[in-house]
Amino acid sequence: MNFIVDIEDLIPARHKAAVAANEATYIDPKTGYKVMTSETLQKRGRCCGCGCRHCPYNHVNVTMDKHAAKISVPALLHGSFSELAADGVDVLFWSGGKDSFLALRALAREHQGNSNGKLLLLTTFNASSRTVAHQEVPISSIVRQASTLDVPLLGVPLWPQIPYEERVGEALRLIVTNNITIRRVCNGDLHLDSVRAWRRERLGTILTEIGAKEHAPLFNVPYEALLQDLHESGIACVVCALGDAQCWSGKQPCVAVGEIFDAVLVERLGEAGADRFGENGEFHTLAEVWNEPNSPAL
Repeated sequence: MNFIVDIEDLIPARHKAAVAANEATYIDPKTGYKVMTSETLQKRGRCCGCGCRHCPYNHVNVTMDKHAAKISVPALLHGSFSELAADGVDVLFWSGGKDSFLALRALAREHQGNSNGKLLLLTTFNASSRTVAHQEVPISSIVRQASTLDVPLLGVPLWPQIPYEERVGEALRLIVTNNITIRRVCNGDLHLDSVRAWRRERLGTILTEIGAKEHAPLFNVPYEALLQDLHESGIACVVCALGDAQCWSGKQPCVAVGEIFDAVLVERLGEAGADRFGENGEFHTLAEVWNEPNSPAL
């Protein structure tokens, strides 16, 4: 039986082997170029600002405007750690869609309108394509959201064969090493117990290590209340991708890329027997927070 091996799957193994052999570099399987290991870069004593693949300094000397295009390890994409409250922040997993946006609004309310320095967004994205999974939007769109909302954003590039929990753990530890206490690690989960169980299984160890709690501010909140909150925000959430579990009305899909997620679409989804908020992966959205400059999004 023949197996097709993704070239990028070889990168973590080659890096690990080079480190174990005390070699300064390894050969990139795609380009044939030499790539310096994290240990080699560590010996330099500083970040060179080039966006090295295994930068041990979290790209501290790469200018912020180039982070979205260059970072290979967790690093800030907007804002700074200095603007965060040292006595505790909520870290919100942010995909850029309606659930993330509504979770951010809920957290802002929990902070009773005094959320400055209390919130940090965390976004994972494909390190090669520079896109956010499921939403299929470029990381630059997520940076634009964070800039508009004026909330710090931590980017977490994902590479094949580096476990998700390992890379996210690295990002959370980065926050802590900058003398920031993480109070809660939050998400926009709505009602699927299986999804929350998956998060707890993957992230439970790191949350215990850093002393943070898992928090889902939207969990089991009625859809009608969520839809009303979205309406009151004045922000349009546009369908940006369709999932595998598409819903159909007759011979036509009942949702299309480019549609606005609103009460009309929600009703149509319900009539088709789909989850009205797309919790089964029917579709994904992007909150266009930049289109309502006069509306308080949070």
